[in-house]
Order: sequence, then structure tokens, then C-alpha cells
Amino acid sequence: MIVIAGSALNLLYAQNYTSYMTGNFFDRQTTPIGGICMMGGATEHDEAMRWFLTRADSGDILVLRASGSDGYNSYMYSELGVSVNSVETIVFNNASAANEPYIHSKIRTAEAIWFAGGDQWDYVSYWRNTAIDSLINDAITGQNIVIGGTSAGMAILGEYYFTSQNGTVTSPTALSNPYDPLVTVDSTRFLDIEYMQDVVTDTHYDAREREGRHVVFLARILTDYGVTPRGIACNEYTAVCVDESGLARVYGDYPSYEEAAFFIQTNCELETFYPETCTPSQPLNWNLGGEAIRVCKVYGTNTGTYTFDLTDWETSAGGVWENWYAVNGAFNESPGVQIDCQSSAIEEDASLLPQSINLVGAFPNPFNPSTTIRFELPLASHIQLTAYDIMGREIAQLANGQMAAGAHDITWDCSSCASGVYLIELKGDGFQEVLKAMLLR
Repeated sequence: MIVIAGSALNLLYAQNYTSYMTGNFFDRQTTPIGGICMMGGATEHDEAMRWFLTRADSGDILVLRASGSDGYNSYMYSELGVSVNSVETIVFNNASAANEPYIHSKIRTAEAIWFAGGDQWDYVSYWRNTAIDSLINDAITGQNIVIGGTSAGMAILGEYYFTSQNGTVTSPTALSNPYDPLVTVDSTRFLDIEYMQDVVTDTHYDAREREGRHVVFLARILTDYGVTPRGIACNEYTAVCVDESGLARVYGDYPSYEEAAFFIQTNCELETFYPETCTPSQPLNWNLGGEAIRVCKVYGTNTGTYTFDLTDWETSAGGVWENWYAVNGAFNESPGVQIDCQSSAIEEDASLLPQSINLVGAFPNPFNPSTTIRFELPLASHIQLTAYDIMGREIAQLANGQMAAGAHDITWDCSSCASGVYLIELKGDGFQEVLKAMLLR
């Protein structure tokens, strides 16, 4: 193994980074097939890690971390039986390492990048808005590298992320005050990973009883940003591996151990799914009849038998559905049923409209990034067709004027919109109708 010391920072010769290289020092260009591997924070699951390495297509593996040393090198290079060209661990000793050309070059030539555990605030503060996050994002989209991480390394993989800037937070603290200074949920652009849009992750789930704080993270995202959030979480010895089609396989040692992953979302079947109380210095109330949040619990097996589909967030092989909710700062759960956003997204409020007026629906629904609104007028009418977000804020004026009798199709391009439920209102002289449409990115 070769050890490379980083450049001198000052007269004390402090190093910006240290590199540990195992295998072939010369780059080998291969064709990775992408994917995401997320682990719960304890010992890595060997089969999940083999899945991760195989998708690098015998290329070069880069481990990025802000503490520790070379613990992954021999494990990834020779102990798992998967052929790779090299494994290199680069330890960032400080934020200045983000400016090092050597590290930039290694990101450009990697077929896989793994984020080790540690303190996620180091990763956020060292890498965000630097060449590091830009190069990683370029590698994901341009080179189709496979990416993954454990503990803090998993915590940074969602579009939204708990930064731990002020330290970690327990579930009781977060539930008693969702705006406690320790609840640092950030939306600043960082890593752009397919299937992780609007997702906030969490780890060490069972050992540290983090379900409650994860619910608070979702409540804050929904309340603060008006975004319909989702969550992915892993028990400590569990891994979630997402392939290029969006299918998530869960690895663990179930049934020998209670190892599972959790796929968490607001309840789209409800008319409104906002928390009853999510305000500073008040305990979280997000009850909604005990059905505020729908969760699919998927047990991890050694072969990744059980799955969850991230393209629709409904379909699971082997998953068990639960309801989660919070009452006066106390986390609760109960047995649930599979969520059905497909049908609920097309519900219509026909009570306000004469039967001769027909707001047929939105096609497709759910949609990404555009949908067509179809309605029928029995007589020529002056109409307004308006899109609102779930909070009632106007998003787009789709039509406003005189229209002839008959069927009409109006296309709504929502390329710049966030994922979530939107309300489409058709309004005219003496009639009004509303339908729901869901944007899923």
C-alpha cells in the first residue's frame, strides 16, 4: 500500500489530506452501471458491498472521509472476491483539502465513490459549494458512477439532509420542539442523485430510536419549504441498494436479526397532510387520525430478496406497511395498509359543479414534468384554469378566456416545480371544480 501526504498548509506542515492507495496506481477506465448503496452505520453488509463493487465494472474505487484511515482498502480490494483495479482512501484533514488538484483528479477517474462514517457536518462544511461536490455530481451524471455511504456517508445522500451542524439530536428533543437549534435540516443544493429527490435519510435507526426525529425532519421540510418529503432509513446492520431502474433491494440478516429499512412518506390519500402543529417551542402534533405518515418496512435478507420501488413509492415485494404519527410530542406507530396515490391523486370535488360540466382529469397523473388537463364544456363559457400548490398558493394560470363548447386539453409544464400534490381549479360563471395532480420526480 502506498501512502501519499497532502500539501503543506503552514509552517507547522499540517497536511490538508492523506491518501492510502491499494492496488494499481494507474487508472483503468471501465463502464460503471450506476446505483446507490446506503448502509445503516454499523458493520458493512458484505453482499451489499459486493453489489456496490460489481457495479463499478472492475474500475477504481474512491473512499472519501474526514476522519479515520485506510480501513476500507483491503476489505474492498481483496476480501470480498470482487475484482477492482484499485481502492484509494483520501482523508480530508481540513476544509482546504477541497482545493487540492490531486483529489479533483481522483474523483474524475473513479468508477465508484464511497463516503465513510464520521460527522456529516465535516462533509457538508468541507465540500458544499466547492469543486468537490461539483465534481462528484458531474461523475454521477456524466460517468454514471456508483455511489454510496454509511452512517454520516448515508446522511448526505438525500436532496434534504440533517447536517448535524450543532451536534446530533435525539427523538425526544426534536419532537418536543421541531425548531430546536439541534434540528438542522438543510435544503441547500449539495449532491444530486437520481431517485433521492425530496428525500431525507437517517441511520442507526433501531439502536438509537430515531424514528421520531426522522418524522420531525419530514415535518420541517413540509412546513418550511412546502415540499412533499420522503424518507429512507436503515437499521444499523441493514443496507439499501438502488439500481438504475429505481428498484431498492434491502440487505441484512433477517430473520436471524430484526434488520430492516424504512421508506417513509406523507399520506397522499388525505385531503391535507400538513402537521396540525409544527411551530417553535411547541411539541409536534402530526396525527391526522393516526394516519399522518405511511411507512413501508422492508426486511433485509442476505440475498436482497425484498424490495421497494422508488419510481412509484407504492410497490413493494415483502414490505409491511405501518402508520406513523406524533401526538403532543410523542411518537406513535400502528399497523397500516399500502398507500394508493394513483387513485387519490385524481379525486374530484364535483359537489360544486353542475353535472354537465366535466373536469375529466390530468393525464398522466402522477406526472413528470408535464401533464394534460382535460375538461368538457356543454356551452361556450369564459373560464379560468389555475394550478395551486397544496398550501393554496397560485403556481400557474393555465387558461383565462372565452372557450367554445366541447372537449379541451391544456398542457401544464411543471419542469421547475417541486414534487408534491397540486390542485387544478376550473372556474367560470356559476361553476367550479377542483382535482388533484401529483408531481413525482
